[in-house]
Amino acid sequence: MGSGMASRLLANNFPLSIYNRSREKASQFARAGAFLASSPREAAARAEIVISMVADDVASRAVWLGENGALSGAATGSVLIESSTLSVGWIKELASAAAQRGCELLDAPVTGSKPHAESGELLFLVGGSQRALDAARPVLSVLGRDVVHLGANGSGSLMKLINNFLAAVQTASFGEALALIRAGGLNPEKAIGILTEGVPGSPMVKRVAARAASRDFTPHFLLRLMAKDISYALEEAGQRQVSLQTAATTLAIFRQAIVDGYGEKDFSAIIESLSSRSTTT
Repeated sequence: MGSGMASRLLANNFPLSIYNRSREKASQFARAGAFLASSPREAAARAEIVISMVADDVASRAVWLGENGALSGAATGSVLIESSTLSVGWIKELASAAAQRGCELLDAPVTGSKPHAESGELLFLVGGSQRALDAARPVLSVLGRDVVHLGANGSGSLMKLINNFLAAVQTASFGEALALIRAGGLNPEKAIGILTEGVPGSPMVKRVAARAASRDFTPHFLLRLMAKDISYALEEAGQRQVSLQTAATTLAIFRQAIVDGYGEKDFSAIIESLSSRSTTT
């Protein structure tokens, strides 16, 4: 995701400083004109807008507040954009730390996957001030097809967690449906056509059905990261006394898939995990 976003910024002639834990993975951007920083702090010190795209709360905390973290290098007045899918609690903590530094944070997670990042078709779900968003819009406009401002810090992250747990539930439900289709001896092509063209045929179900037909689970979004997102959604719901029973069941399914070796595949591979389990049992 970060690679696609960096490529878009360079293609649109934004001066870019970049940091990645693996310098080898970032070297292509240096060849394209980006400054390859040796730390998040060095990258942030050269920028007015700082964007992070990492895996989880632990990685985000390290890149912002760790040794030579980005926040220590950010100049007063900088706009910090956290586009990772993270817990709401951590986002609020980071926003407070940014304010103490004289900066503003936008939590701006995205919908979409690697191809959308590469083509500039991401949708940004933004929490934070209107002033910070206005300052960031020229950058966000080349990275995404639209920006939805949802309110104060944390609102973008909460919406992303809701989006992802619902996508995961739909994907797991389709996997179970497909297992029953096969076990019941139905013609898979006809049965899936009925589902995708009927009431259940959401964009998510159609996308997963296409993956099932091609049996191509090349990762656009890792299954283990989807499990992380479901767990964050459940954590947030628990703090608000909301029961997400379907999310809890889906998380158990995803965690078992990780145990079964599907964690590094695309999250749509949950349908293969469910099918395999149905066959073996």
